[in-house]
This record gives sequence, structure tokens and C-alpha cells, in this order.
Amino acid sequence: MPRVTGGTPETMGTTDPAVLTVNAGSSSLQLHLVRNGRVLRAEQSEKSPDPAGVERTLSDFLDAEPGCEVVAAGHRLVHGGDAVRQPTVVDDAVLAAVREHADLAPLHVPPALALVEACRRRLPDIPHVLCPDTAFHAGLPERAATYALPPEWRSRYGLRRYGFHGLSYAWTLRRAAELLGRPAGALHLVLTHLGGGASVCAVREGRSVDTSMGFTPLEGVPMSKRSGSVDPGMLLWLLSGSRLSLEELRDGLEHRSGLLGLSDGRSGDTRDLVSAGDHASALALEVFVHRVSREIAAAATSLDRLDALVFTGEIGWDQPEVREAVCRRLALLGVEPPALADPEADGAVSRPDAAVPVLVVRPREELQLARDTLGALGDIP
Repeated sequence: MPRVTGGTPETMGTTDPAVLTVNAGSSSLQLHLVRNGRVLRAEQSEKSPDPAGVERTLSDFLDAEPGCEVVAAGHRLVHGGDAVRQPTVVDDAVLAAVREHADLAPLHVPPALALVEACRRRLPDIPHVLCPDTAFHAGLPERAATYALPPEWRSRYGLRRYGFHGLSYAWTLRRAAELLGRPAGALHLVLTHLGGGASVCAVREGRSVDTSMGFTPLEGVPMSKRSGSVDPGMLLWLLSGSRLSLEELRDGLEHRSGLLGLSDGRSGDTRDLVSAGDHASALALEVFVHRVSREIAAAATSLDRLDALVFTGEIGWDQPEVREAVCRRLALLGVEPPALADPEADGAVSRPDAAVPVLVVRPREELQLARDTLGALGDIP
């Protein structure tokens, strides 16, 4: 049985650079200054500003740490298609290649590219690195990456499963290995990132071998406002007979579905739904828990054993009701309901003698962004 210990994140290296990390969401912006695996300064906005506003925001943010020399900037890139599959130093050609794939993740990639360009104008003398969320899944086995579609479609359009939340999963894997006191390359884990976006990932000996998101971040479990997987035949039916236009369908799937749609528009936030008490909110939570637990069970079929189940993301870290409800559906995997509701730090929430430890890890994409940025520049092996 794996041993679970406590602890705080270890420093990421022996050098002492400061890295600016830029995490642009579909409607948010997070800025962090990171040195030696520690956050020096953080700023978060629930509104993604226009590029002109970003330069002012960056100046104010950096001026607040006058003694800090920024040596590089790392930018989260949700989807780079086949153009960027690993952390990559930015130049004009790289940006042009990514821009051609922007429609694969239209909520995330265009604002991220606008922020990269604004940051390059504000900080022209340092390297900027794109860190794709797909990198963690770049080695997916062919059986997990291939869609059952006509071969000419797959070849012509590059249709394959990419997987997402890679920055989160890379950090969570490192922390889980530390908590279990075992090398990541020896572990068989199911990781689940539950937040505004949500996904599940099977990790076998340190490598992603299956994941619930695929060609775009729309596939998989229901999310805050995104539908997750639905019957493609239903979508074809909605597009036929003038029932819905393509734009109406896209808007509905990306902005008005998921928990928001299930709760009849009440909220896409699980905290609101837990406290609401009405039927639609309860149904939204039940559907979400059902789909997440089903994906976890499916992911486990890619492993020889289950060394631990690990929750991360805003919901996974800070929503005990969801964690407990998911675990209660996984008894066949040897998972028991958590014994601890509100951990103060990364660690186990299961009983000390649990057959399958259940861990929670605080999402720290900014620290993984900094690590990947330095790695792309050769500062971390």
C-alpha cells in the first residue's frame, strides 16, 4: 500500500531567476512572478483585458517589484495544434503557426496570443515561451489518440486526441509522487482536474496514457458552461432542418451548457449549486458527479493497478461535497469516501490505511509554467 506523507512544494532548481507567468483564460487573466518555485507576486482578474490594457497592467504589476529582474516570460497556451506540442520559444513564425490553429480553442487561444504580443512589446529583451496544455499528453498511445473516423479525414485535417490541462497534470503528478514517497515513473494514477474546465487523465509510469478531453477542450465531462461529450448524431440533427445555425450551436455548447445549462441557468459554480437546494441544481451536481466518476472508472482500465486517485483544480481542491460524491461511486475500484473534508495543504483525504489513497493537490499552474519555461531555455534538465 502506498505511503502518504505531507509536505510543501519543493523548489524547482538551484538557479535564482525570476519568471513572469501569464495565464490567459477565456475570461480571466493571471499574472505571477516566480523565483525558485515560490510566488513573489500574483494578480488575478476575472476579466481578460484588451491588449492595450494589458501593457498598462503589466507595467503596474512589474513596477510593484522594483528589485526583481525578470529573465523570461512563460505563457500558457491551451491548444497549439501540431504547431506547438512542447514548450517553445516564441518568434514571429511560431505565433503565425499557432494562429492558424486558433479556431481549435476559440475561447482560449485568441486572447492568449494577444497577450503574448502585448507582453513582447512590454518586455522585448527577454525570451517568451509558449507552454501548451497539450504537451503532457504528447505521447498518448495510438489507441488512445486515434478517433474512429475515415482515414482521409484524420490525415487531411490532423484529427486526433490531444488532451488538455497538461500544466495542471504535470504539477499534480510531481506533487503526488512526493506525497506518496515514490518516483513518478513507478506510479499508476488517475488524476482529475475539476474546475471551470474539467477532465480526467490516466497516468502510467509517469506518462499520460488516456484522457477525457480530445481534439478540443469541449470533449469529456460536463464543465461550468461547456457541454462535454454529447451524441454527435444529435448535433447533426440540430444543424439540419434549420433548427440551429452553426453559431447558435457553438454558443450553446460553449457558453450555455454544462452545469449552467443543467441548473436551468442558475449557476455554473458548484458552490452555488450545493447551497441552492432546488431540483435543477441537484440534478446538475448529480449529472456532473456521474460523468466524472464514469470517466475515472474508464481511465482506470488503462492501468494495471490504481496507486492513488488525485483531485486538483478549483473544485477538486476546494469542494469536499463533490469529492465525496465522486468517491462514493467508485467502490468497485477500491476507493472509499474521503475521511478528511478540508485539507490545509496538499495530501491525503482518505484514511491512513485506505487501499487506494485519495489525494488532493492545490492547482499551481503558475509554478509548472515557470518550470517549463526555464526547461525550454535549458535552465532545468
